[in-house]
Formats: sequence, C-alpha cells, structure tokens
Amino acid sequence: MKRHVRHLAGAALAVALVGVACGESSTKSSSQTTPAAATQVAASAPSSAPAAAATTANAPTSATKAADLRTTLNGLLSEHVALAASATGGAIGGRPAQFEGAAAALDANSVEVSKAIGSVYGAPAEQAFLPTWRKHIGFVVDYTQGVAAKDQAKQDKAVADLTQYSQDAGAFFAAANPNLPKAAVADLFQKHILTLKNVVDAQASGDPVKAFAVTREAYAHMHMIADPLAAAIAKQFPDKFPGAADSKASTLRSNLNVIEREHVYLAARATGAALGGRDAEFKAAADSLDMNSVEFSKMIGSAYGVDAERAFLPLWRKHIGFVVDYTQGVAAKDQAKQDKAVADLTAYTQDFGAFLSTANGLPKDTVAKLIMEHVLTLKAIIDNQAAGDQMKVYSSLRTGMAHMQMVADPLAEATVKKFPDKFQG
Repeated sequence: MKRHVRHLAGAALAVALVGVACGESSTKSSSQTTPAAATQVAASAPSSAPAAAATTANAPTSATKAADLRTTLNGLLSEHVALAASATGGAIGGRPAQFEGAAAALDANSVEVSKAIGSVYGAPAEQAFLPTWRKHIGFVVDYTQGVAAKDQAKQDKAVADLTQYSQDAGAFFAAANPNLPKAAVADLFQKHILTLKNVVDAQASGDPVKAFAVTREAYAHMHMIADPLAAAIAKQFPDKFPGAADSKASTLRSNLNVIEREHVYLAARATGAALGGRDAEFKAAADSLDMNSVEFSKMIGSAYGVDAERAFLPLWRKHIGFVVDYTQGVAAKDQAKQDKAVADLTAYTQDFGAFLSTANGLPKDTVAKLIMEHVLTLKAIIDNQAAGDQMKVYSSLRTGMAHMQMVADPLAEATVKKFPDKFQG
C-alpha cells in the first residue's frame, strides 16, 4: 500500500496534475468532441438550428458562445474530479496500473484546461495558473499518503496547505476577473477540496457505496465553480462570449452534458469492477449508475412531462442492460453472447432515435448514429479493460465522456426550440 501511494506522489506531481479553466485545447484527439463540433450537429437538425435561432428576435437558444463556455467548463471540471477519484482509488486499492492510466488521463485533461485559461487571459496567466493548480493536487497526494499511513500529522498539514491554497486560488481569479470576489472563489475551492478529501476518506474506509456517493457529490459540486466562472468571464468579455451564460437554455445544455458524461464514467467504473472481480465495487457503481439514469429521466420529464419521463427511463436502462450483457460475454470469452449484445445495442439505437424523433423532431437516423457512436465508445472501454491496458482504458474513457456532448447539445437545442416559453430568460 505505501509503495503504491509513494508512486502516486511521484507520478502525480510529475505527470498528472494540472487543470481547470474555460475551454478545450486544440491538442485534443480528433475522436473527442468540441463545442463547435457539437453545435454543427445541432445545426444539422431542422428543429435545432442555432443559426436560425440567432436571427429570431427574443428566441431562446442554447447555442451561444457563453453557453459553449459554461458547457466546456463544467465538462472539464467534472472530468477532473472523476479522473482524480479514479487515480486515488487505484492507489489506495493497490492497483498501480489503474492509477497510472487515470493519472495520464488526468494530465491530458489538465493540459487542455490550462491552455484554455490562456486562451482567455493570455500565456502569462496560463503559465502562472499551471503550477498553482499542480500545487493543490500535490497537497491531495500528501493527504492520501497520510491516510494510507494513518499519519494524522501529515493529514493535518495537508489540510492546512489545501486551505491556504484555496486563498491563493481566490486571489488568482480575483486578480484576473473583477467579477470574481476573492472570498467567494476561495470558499468554493475550499468546498472542492473538502469533497476530494471525502472521496479519499471513503476509499480508504473500504466502503464502496459511500465512496461512489461522495464521488458523485464531488463531481456535482464542480458546477458551483464552473457556472460562476463562466458567467464572470462572459461578463468580462461580452464581445468574445455573447449570450447569457446563466440563461435557462444554457443551464439545460450544461446539465445534460454533465449528467450524460457521468453516465459514461459510472458505466466504465461498473464494467471495470466487474471485469476485475471486485463485486462490492461493481454493485456500488451499478447503483450509482442507476441513480444517474433516474436523474436523467427526471431532467427529460421536467421539459417533456411525466409521461415522457416514464417512457424514457426503461428505454435508457435497456441499453445499460445490453452493455452488461456484452461485459459478461467478454469476461466469459463467449463470442456468441458478445455478438448478441452488439446486435441488441444496434437495434436499440434505432429505438432511441425513434423516441427522440417523436418527442422533438430530431432526425431519427441522426440520433441513432450518435447513440451508435456512444455504444461503440462504451465497447472500446470494456475491450480495453478486458485487455488490461489501463492507459487505453482511460484514454477511451475520456473519448466516451467527451462524445456525449454530441448527444447532449442537439438534445438541448431541440428541447429549447420545442418549448421556447419554458426557456425564456
């Protein structure tokens, strides 16, 4: 255990610990989604064309530059938490390959967001931000070491260092943006730090149910940083980020992106645990995944009504069942079961396309194609997990999470167009 945590300290500080900001780097793999790419997909649907929305007086739209910013910030910050939790979980659980894969993915996330902050505030700000951000993850590493070693003094020092870091972060953002009060930012970062501490404590306790519960809380909390940061930047640079970052349409888009990305993350945690023979972890992940599904269905119901919510939930759960079937087939090296699961998932994409087409006019074939791509990203994660290649696991996980923007953005815009009165303001 101590060896793995020492490995966490060295590798994390050298490789994996950078991120948070307000955009996606141009270095991202072409297989990952960008806000511009997702907007293009939305524009391909007659019912959700952002260009038309922009020319219609007072028509709400989720396809603004300010909404792009908010969606990107939420996606990257929530991913930061997810990957950090996977890294600490791998270290505490004595799975160094998992740690290394998660740490490399965390570094990729961090590089993207650190470059993005420079895209708003310039290279000097990017260069100043990066070591400061690295520092707080180093302190999280110190805390993890202290927990693993039952060294209370080391834990206490790490908490004190993290508390001071929150003040430094507040000062950084307040200096960059007059719309961000230092005390308010510091408080938000302090809460972020406490949520990460809760994740490490729960992982160390060996209680996977609690670990997943607090990981979801930490993941969800990041909107408390991303949302005000996006709004403040849009206010600071209105010509660069036109539109209201905090509009109802922007909120829908951001929320759909966050919950759909979490769906991929929790699915991957469940299949990874299943293939790794960690039954308690699998059950906790599966239960968390179902909670995510229920929340997603309620989000659909808030716009389309309770009947749509009730129809959506079993349909969404159905594809998760087929993913489980595929995972079981892979684990058993049962090619026939794998093939049947793939066939079932392929048919499912048509059913889901028909559902959304009926609900909001999105082209059935377009939706089916996007869901098929989602299915294929999940398949890639499982195949890499079965092969034991954790570097590829976490690379494909990031691809799978990023791809969900290709689904969430068109769904958000089509919903706004269908119910404009609900999304005014």
